[in-house]
Amino acid sequence: MIKLPSGVDINNLIDDVRIFSWQAADILLYYSKLLEDADDKRNIIRNSNEDDPVTLADLKVNELIIKRINEKYKNINWDILSEENVKISSETFDIKTDWIWVLDPLDGTKDFIQGTGNYAMHLALNFRQKPYIGFVLIPEKNQLWIADGEKTWCETRDGSQNQPILLKNRNLQEMTLVTSKNHGNEILKNLIHKINFSKVEVMGSIGCKIASIVRGDSDIYICLSMPGKSSPKDWDFAAPETILKAAGGAITNLDNQELSYGENSFEQGGIIVATSNRDTHGSICLEIKKIIENNGIYPL
Repeated sequence: MIKLPSGVDINNLIDDVRIFSWQAADILLYYSKLLEDADDKRNIIRNSNEDDPVTLADLKVNELIIKRINEKYKNINWDILSEENVKISSETFDIKTDWIWVLDPLDGTKDFIQGTGNYAMHLALNFRQKPYIGFVLIPEKNQLWIADGEKTWCETRDGSQNQPILLKNRNLQEMTLVTSKNHGNEILKNLIHKINFSKVEVMGSIGCKIASIVRGDSDIYICLSMPGKSSPKDWDFAAPETILKAAGGAITNLDNQELSYGENSFEQGGIIVATSNRDTHGSICLEIKKIIENNGIYPL
């Protein structure tokens, strides 16, 4: 059992972050509604980068979560790594600090702008570069997924709880894959075609995709980044990893090695596989690797 920093009780911490999370949900739902109006939309989108948009909602949730943690937990020896702060600040970040909060205030910004509802807030507390406690908030589904390092559960705003339902013991071709909506990747499309999954679900936000596995709506998620191209970052995977692993699933690179955090500008490159069953995960990774090698799909 990992011991939290002195003065921090895990139950109190979860109670506090629960409150912060639903406050964040209010912000996200408010701006999501405003985006339905074209005039408001122009004011809410804060940059012109279509590949990596930033909205006023990203910035407001970022400000809220950092402020609440700093107000509630003064003098605690931890730091906060935030996607938005990395984008706007040139300050170096000491990733080797034992305890680091990893925040993505709005994962799935494109879906947020498009109004699909497939967006999430990620917040994880990492210990020595490994995600330990995590929260994945999906406002449009009224879901807050929480992992306390040992178990995972889902709460609605009224406090009712649901437990994970992970699908087990399926062959690769019997699985339902959940894959990205807004990242056109012909290499990944080719791999999906070669595997011939039973079903393919498309949605934005890594948090939403991992939550779909934990809910039992899908079996597997594959993330494939091309060399020299942009890759997902630590804040995309830290919180989703906590809820999946504590529920009994697994997430690794294709060689079945745990994800590494705090490296290479926080990038999570290569091929990442998330599945609903930690017991069969390694064999699934090996099967995917053989399909890639036999068909020359990706430079391994």
